[in-house]
Amino acid sequence: MGTGLDSRHRDLDGRIEEKRGDTLVATLRRAYGQDFLRDFRSDARLSTVREQTDMSLTELVRQHQRGKK
Repeated sequence: MGTGLDSRHRDLDGRIEEKRGDTLVATLRRAYGQDFLRDFRSDARLSTVREQTDMSLTELVRQHQRGKK
């Protein structure tokens, strides 16, 4: 597997590997900063965040990065 954007791994077919829905916000904060998804508890799951925001992880990261600039 090679690396993709933001050091994410690619599957064998070339697609960027997606985070699982049971990934915790605390885990995402280690990758994207302690203020990432600050409106959510650290024990919230990515699937819950997606449902409540109707956004993908990529969209959430982009929104977070725009807010930091």
